[in-house]
Amino acid sequence: MSVFTPAETAACCRLIDLAFGEDLGGEAAWRGDLTSLFFIPAGFEGTGRFVARSAGVIAGLPAMELVFGHLAKEFRIERLIEDGASVPAKTPIATVHGPMNLLLAGERTALNFLQHLSGIASLTRRFVDAVAGLPVKILDTRKTLPGWRLLAKYAVRQGGGTNHRMGLHDGVLIKDNHLAFALSRFRQSIPLLLRHARQQPRLDKLGTALPIEIEVQTLEQLDDALAGRPDIILLDNMTPDMMREAVQRRNHVASGIQLEASGGVNLQTVRLIAETGVDRISVGAITHSAPALDIALDYEP
Repeated sequence: MSVFTPAETAACCRLIDLAFGEDLGGEAAWRGDLTSLFFIPAGFEGTGRFVARSAGVIAGLPAMELVFGHLAKEFRIERLIEDGASVPAKTPIATVHGPMNLLLAGERTALNFLQHLSGIASLTRRFVDAVAGLPVKILDTRKTLPGWRLLAKYAVRQGGGTNHRMGLHDGVLIKDNHLAFALSRFRQSIPLLLRHARQQPRLDKLGTALPIEIEVQTLEQLDDALAGRPDIILLDNMTPDMMREAVQRRNHVASGIQLEASGGVNLQTVRLIAETGVDRISVGAITHSAPALDIALDYEP
């Protein structure tokens, strides 16, 4: 059964509090919406069925359960599938039974989680399927909405993708502006910068050394980066021919260094990029531009 980690649960609960504050006017109004108060007597129970109206990959069922758990302990929820499942259109995915006025109070918030996270999982799966059979990973980026990063990266995993670093705190990535500043201000070479990075304390909570990655835009920078022996080299906006050459140079000098492609990646180009021999492809679009999956809650008399 798909579940959130404790950190993902905490992040989801913070978002639920914000959502209810916006939708229901704060904690004092968490017992229903005005329309339900007008038409649905207290104590009446009802059942709703969540249905995927479009084909896609489902993600966010733990979030939906947390939404209704915040409203009342009486809700009974049955999952009909699990997160990560690829479903055709018109597939029922879960039922929820409980106080009808509270069911309607939580409907929109629950759907917002399910639709957004399922959209990310669905788009991720399309990229993963596009490179099927090739030894390459599809990675996400930090291009996420504030507060949603943990859940967005959860959805990427449900779609078959791989998480890049969670934030600036858990990996060294020397990007173009870091490089431009250091080279101009301190007159340091790329190998010296990488050597300096390796000498800094960079252990995670388990005592494992965090990876060092550097972004390059030219083959000359690639050669300098290879000399500095980072863990990963990010090939930024290189053409497929440049990427193939980069793979050959890497294989000749240091085959253990991973190459990551980024920039200009879409569903039309991703397989061509994967065929160059790179190890990783990072795609910002899977989190910042994923369309919501069409999911509805249907009342069952």
